[in-house]
Amino acid sequence: MISGPRDACDLFIVLNVIGIEVIYNHVILVLEGVSLQVRQGKIVAILGGKTTTLRAISNLLKGERGEVTKGSIELRGERIENLSPSDLVQRGVVQVLEGRHCFAHLAIEENLAVSAYTRKNKAEVAANLEKVYNYFPRLKMQRASQAAYTSGGEQQRCAIGRALMARPTMVLLDEPSMGLAPQIVEEFFNIVKDLNTKEKVTFLQAEQNTNMALKYADYGYIMESGRVVMDGIASELASNEDVKEFYLGVGGGERKSFKDVKSYKRRKRWLAWRSVRANSAETLARWAWTPLRPPCLQRTECRYHPQYPQRSQAQFRKKIWA
Repeated sequence: MISGPRDACDLFIVLNVIGIEVIYNHVILVLEGVSLQVRQGKIVAILGGKTTTLRAISNLLKGERGEVTKGSIELRGERIENLSPSDLVQRGVVQVLEGRHCFAHLAIEENLAVSAYTRKNKAEVAANLEKVYNYFPRLKMQRASQAAYTSGGEQQRCAIGRALMARPTMVLLDEPSMGLAPQIVEEFFNIVKDLNTKEKVTFLQAEQNTNMALKYADYGYIMESGRVVMDGIASELASNEDVKEFYLGVGGGERKSFKDVKSYKRRKRWLAWRSVRANSAETLARWAWTPLRPPCLQRTECRYHPQYPQRSQAQFRKKIWA
């Protein structure tokens, strides 16, 4: 295949996340040193550590008592950490939340119209609504139905259609396939690919279905324990032996002994550990220790917890790989 020079738009970075750290309740460290880039007109998939990353980008962490304490997030070169979600929508960034969020008491068409309330041109809104119905014909059939009484697939179609009514240039998709039948999942990913190809909408999708996410994405990031452990072209990630074994559930042969299982877990942890090699000495030191794992803070860093004020620092020090 002969490939010509890439267009300038293919080289333009729409979203640039640089070394962000996210903490919930001033205690629970969820993301540390996460960096990723999304280029214009591409579909990028995030596997693992997903919802928090998207909420950090769209500034929805405050509702969950979370905050970005380090790093920066840039949209077309502009810092956006202090912008409100409504400001981001005006800049063309819209998030489809996990869990098929719809206004249950409103009809399907009323749900779609909610996203166009800032737009003044009624003719454009009507044309955009018709375009949404072209992508999701079942929504047109159910346009007068109350959202609460529609199926999960129709509610997810409504949520994505509502995002499209805002005329986004970039859509953040959080678990679009969660709880849906396989044929509906395939339909959604085909529509995402169609919107990307025809409408030039950029997508950053967090997805638990690793196989489908890598099949339709251009680029992928794999996260483990709050860090990016691997990234690359989606097709190359899908053929990577570690990715096949750890995330796609294939390869690696059968394991029958406990010793083999321990080796598998150790290798997966080592994959995560390698990603820390470029971090600072302070970060490496922090990763070297873990708490005695109080129930609500398992697998997280414990800087301080009010239920355990009597424990000394030495008692919390326990090697993470022990």
